[in-house]
Amino acid sequence: MIRLAVVDDQALVREGLSLILGAQPDLEVVAELPDGAALLELLARDPLAADVVLLDLYLPGADGVRVLSHLRSRRPEVPAKVLMLTTVGRASDIQRALAAGADGFVLKDASGSELAAAVRGAHAGVTALSASAAELLWPAATGARPADTEQRLRTLTGREREVLTLLGRGLTNQDIARDLALAERTVKAHVSNLLAKLSVTSRTQAALLARDLS
Repeated sequence: MIRLAVVDDQALVREGLSLILGAQPDLEVVAELPDGAALLELLARDPLAADVVLLDLYLPGADGVRVLSHLRSRRPEVPAKVLMLTTVGRASDIQRALAAGADGFVLKDASGSELAAAVRGAHAGVTALSASAAELLWPAATGARPADTEQRLRTLTGREREVLTLLGRGLTNQDIARDLALAERTVKAHVSNLLAKLSVTSRTQAALLARDLS
C-alpha cells in the first residue's frame, strides 16, 4: 500500500484528490494538509508518515518548491517522494521543481488514472510527468527541433528503441529487464548508450523523446 499526503490550500482540491486517489486499491491517503508548514510539522513528528507527497506548487507563504527544497536540504531522514501539483503549468515551473528534487510534476487537469500512475511511478523511483505536464516541458527539456529529434532517433539500434519505448511508459530498469528478458546491467548499458545518442542527460528527457517513436 502506498501512503499519500495531499498538500493544497484549497479544501475542495484536497478532498477531490483524496477521493480519487483513495479509491485506488493500492493507494491510501493518510493526511490532507493546507500548507507547507503543516507538512513539515507532520514529517518532523514522523519522517515515515507518507511514502509520496502531492505538493501544490503555489502555496500561501512558502511556495511548494521552497518547501521541497527545505525537505531535501534539511530533512534527509524523510524518504518520501514528492510530486508537485498545480493548476497553471509553465515549463519554467516544471524545471524549477525538478531542479529542486521533485520526483514528478502533474497538472490538476490530469485524469484520475494519470494521477494514480504518476504516484506509482514516483514511488517506484521513476520521474513522473503527467501527459499535460510533458507537453509543456517537451520543447524546453529536449532542446531539439523536430528534424533534430528524428535524426537522433534514427541512430538508435532496434534494442535501444525498445528500451526507449518502455522508458516512455515510465518503467524502471528492473521492469524493462523483465519485459525484454535481459539482465538489468544490460538495460543500464542500453539506457546510457541511448542517452548519449539522443544528446540528453536524463531519463525524463529521453522519455519525452520516446513519444516520437512510431
